[in-house]
Amino acid sequence: MPKMLLSRDQFRRLIRRRKESGAYRWDEVWDGVYVVSPDPDIQHQWLAGYLLHTLIAAVGHIDGIKLFPSINISDRPDRWRKNCRCPDAAVFLPGNPAEDRGAYWLGGPDFLIEILSPGDRARRKLPFFAKVGVREALIIDRNPWRLELHRRLDDQFLLVGTSSPSDPEPIASKVLPLSFRLVSGDPRPTIEVVRQDGARWFV
Repeated sequence: MPKMLLSRDQFRRLIRRRKESGAYRWDEVWDGVYVVSPDPDIQHQWLAGYLLHTLIAAVGHIDGIKLFPSINISDRPDRWRKNCRCPDAAVFLPGNPAEDRGAYWLGGPDFLIEILSPGDRARRKLPFFAKVGVREALIIDRNPWRLELHRRLDDQFLLVGTSSPSDPEPIASKVLPLSFRLVSGDPRPTIEVVRQDGARWFV
């Protein structure tokens, strides 16, 4: 993981500037190490917004379900900012034991989405996500385009399916009644989301 060594004053100035600009919203702290996330480009933000909209349309009718854009997730009941992650979208199903602490969730969602940006290290978050109880993680890689579905087994994530423009097989979630696949398109592939009853959405 790339690191930058700063004095305490330099670090405080950096964080202040990021808060003033709004860029800090995507920053995370990994076991006490402040991680400055790459600023999401327009395509990243568009995908995150429309995928959340699609999830709301597809499964938002489920009683007690909670769906969120970027939220803070921690494994610490106190001083949560010392260890937190912020996925692009998160789904909490009824019965999920995570606690809503106002500024963050203590514990993970059932399903989450991470969209990769250049220099992004989202795959390195998977051990943390397993620790906080996330059941499935959909990673959207854009270079080259590929969908990856990771599923937690015991205390670790396993890659259980992929979909790409050259191999557009659907990958089915066991957490949500949905499957996902990449369909070739111009200027970029399209993400097809299909519900078990046949309803489908394209992002």
